[in-house]
Amino acid sequence: MSFVSVRIGSGLSKGPDPRVATIEAGTDARQALDGRRADLVLVFCAGAHLAAPEATLEGVREALDPRALIGCGAGGVLARGREVERGTAVAVWAASFDADPSHAVTAFHATASAAPGATEIEGLPDVRGASAVILIPDPYSFPADRGLEQIADQAAGVPVLGGISSARTLDGGAALFCGDAVAADGAVGVILREIDVLPCVSQGAAPIGPPLTVTAAEGHVIREIDGRPALAALRDAIELLEPGERDSVGGGLLLGIAIGDERHDDRPGRPDDRDRFLVRGIIGADPDAGTVAVGAAVLPGRVVRLHMRDAGSADRDLRTGLELRRAALGGKAAGALVFTCNGRGRAMFDAGDHDADAVDQALGGAATAGFMAAGEIGPVGGENFLHGFTATVAVFGA
Repeated sequence: MSFVSVRIGSGLSKGPDPRVATIEAGTDARQALDGRRADLVLVFCAGAHLAAPEATLEGVREALDPRALIGCGAGGVLARGREVERGTAVAVWAASFDADPSHAVTAFHATASAAPGATEIEGLPDVRGASAVILIPDPYSFPADRGLEQIADQAAGVPVLGGISSARTLDGGAALFCGDAVAADGAVGVILREIDVLPCVSQGAAPIGPPLTVTAAEGHVIREIDGRPALAALRDAIELLEPGERDSVGGGLLLGIAIGDERHDDRPGRPDDRDRFLVRGIIGADPDAGTVAVGAAVLPGRVVRLHMRDAGSADRDLRTGLELRRAALGGKAAGALVFTCNGRGRAMFDAGDHDADAVDQALGGAATAGFMAAGEIGPVGGENFLHGFTATVAVFGA
């Protein structure tokens, strides 16, 4: 697939007036577009701006007059190496593509409704042939997992990146932006075509101990590992860990489940073994039966591995993944969209700006923006999942 060239700019403002602050951030973002009109804008607002989301849209239109726009309200926003985890702020991300915008960018607002025996998703365009999808669901009115299933049914392998919106308007509705409207429910997103987007999913966890094989499982319950009761096999694996690693699992066991194609792909910036493990918590155990329950369905024959989560491993995981993507793009990225968990930030790293600064450094100062999400969306092993305590990054080639 051939890709078009991309120009991206971003801006951040902590001003109290939603319209004025958005104009300020949007004007900063516009500087990188070299006088071109913005084909796509994403806007994320927090704090007092949620009292007047329509004013945020007015500011975007005045500063950028975008052809397509999506965004959401959030508990915190980020841009240009800075994070505003609390308080009032707006982040604006703008892109111009050397392509027919009506083909390259399709913004949408999807809704979900209950149907007998199922949930129906309406408003999701055809994603076949897309290079990537950005998806921002409301947590209360849109089942993100069902949306991802529908996308996979249409076009397996198309990467979906995004985050669950993490704030609502004063009247309790979803603060979702699509075009000139504020949507009170559902999900907003954009389908990208002929645009080079490399997904980077940093689950903030590092593998420890040896790979193990599930030999009996049903749904979320693992019965046997390497032919032995699963609980006993995991206990033995923990006993063999180094003391520091053993201490790290005291706060809660994590298990990585190998996903996708087992063949190794050694092209620069492409998935490695670390990228193949879907990290989930061990949520229960039955000592009498010797079984363990994990936060994802597991099939017999899957390779699993214990994982540890701490600030150090989360930092290394994110930086390594981003460096691989930048190398795949010939050392230069046009920009990135960042969706980081609202449980990371100072709570994980004991310092502000960590993820925003790491992306800024790894991508050489390329324009970035995003928000602190209530759940992050991104691919592992070629399949799209909803994550927690994760930073998912859509890295755009220039």
